[in-house]
Amino acid sequence: MSKISNVEMKPLGESIYMKPMRMYFEENGKKRDWDLVAVHDSVAIIIYNISRNVLVLVKQFRPAVYYSLIPSEDRQTKIDSEKYTSELGMAIELCAGIVDKKLPVLQIAKEEILEETGYSVPADQIEFVSSYISGVGTSSSLQTLFYCEVTDDMKVTQGGGVDDEFIEIVEMTVPEVRKYVAGKNIKSPPSFMFAMYWFLVNKAKTKA
Repeated sequence: MSKISNVEMKPLGESIYMKPMRMYFEENGKKRDWDLVAVHDSVAIIIYNISRNVLVLVKQFRPAVYYSLIPSEDRQTKIDSEKYTSELGMAIELCAGIVDKKLPVLQIAKEEILEETGYSVPADQIEFVSSYISGVGTSSSLQTLFYCEVTDDMKVTQGGGVDDEFIEIVEMTVPEVRKYVAGKNIKSPPSFMFAMYWFLVNKAKTKA
């Protein structure tokens, strides 16, 4: 479990992950402008462990989720991390990562599976599902979704991410996934929901 402290909000300086900008344009003869953020494309992978019939997901602290769930009067500069603990910002997601290398997205997906979950999956066993635009209001990056099946003996490391990542592996049975996606106030992104419903429609019925 992540534990955060010394939380402070500051203006964004230079970033290797995003570049905010404003677009000026005319639409049907009317002058308009729109604020947007240029970000990296990404990959995400639905991982199904057929040894134990569980989906392999990840849980991690997301600062944006944390910030958005704190009342505006309490998030100006210093944030009380005793009052607002890290659990507030923990999100359940697919194994995923940004496309920041000059490699095929399939190879990046394979690396992310190993780094985050510890499973070594041959590239030819990773199935392309779809690609789609995310964050259409602000970022509009491209995410490519894959699916793979793993077994317990394909686990070669503990996973958990690299460098300063703190990633918790979460396993859910198909009934647990059905219950989770039918809930309210779900702390998972829309792409996760799409992926889970794709799995339930296209794969789960064959995994009884």
